[in-house]
Formats: sequence, C-alpha cells, structure tokens
Amino acid sequence: MSYSDSENSEEIFSKVLRAGRRTYFFDVRETKASDYYLTITESKKFTNDDGTFFFKKHKIYVYKEDFNNFTSLLDEAIKYIFEQRGQEVISERHQKDYSPNKINSDQV
Repeated sequence: MSYSDSENSEEIFSKVLRAGRRTYFFDVRETKASDYYLTITESKKFTNDDGTFFFKKHKIYVYKEDFNNFTSLLDEAIKYIFEQRGQEVISERHQKDYSPNKINSDQV
C-alpha cells in the first residue's frame, strides 16, 4: 500500500492527545482489502520569525500482524524509561546545569 492510498482512506476510529506544542493522533483506517490498521501521527507547532506558524507531522503505520510485538516493545521501552529515570518530567524549563546527582541547595 502506498502512502497516498493511506492518506485517502477513511478514518474508522480516532483519538487525539494534546501535549503542549505536540498533538498525537491515533487513527484506525481501512485498507482497500477492508482490513484495519493504525496510524500514529505526531504534529508539532513551530513559529516563524514573523509570528506565523506551521506544523511538522511525522506518521507511522502499524498493521495488525505487528500489533502484539509493537505493543510489547512499546511497553518494555516505557517501563525501562520509568525504571531508569522515574516519572518526573525533566523539561527544557529546568536549569541548564541540571544533574540528577547534584544536590539542590533547597534539599540541604
């Protein structure tokens, strides 16, 4: 199946996750053979110097034959991240000299 076929197929089910400048779309679509597959799209908003904005989109396609392995590996990767770094979000708003081993003066 080509990308143009995928883009024109009808959405059967859709969920949206808004996360700051990013939006994630989870869409179930139908193939020409009447089977279903999943597209996951990340759309990220960027601002030009003149104040106008545009979106960059990245899309992946996941087919039924890959669902079990995909979800298993996704779950494994998420668990690894939480085990290694916890669930605290270390955002770009933190100090540039952030170090997990450094003791904050507020903690002393």
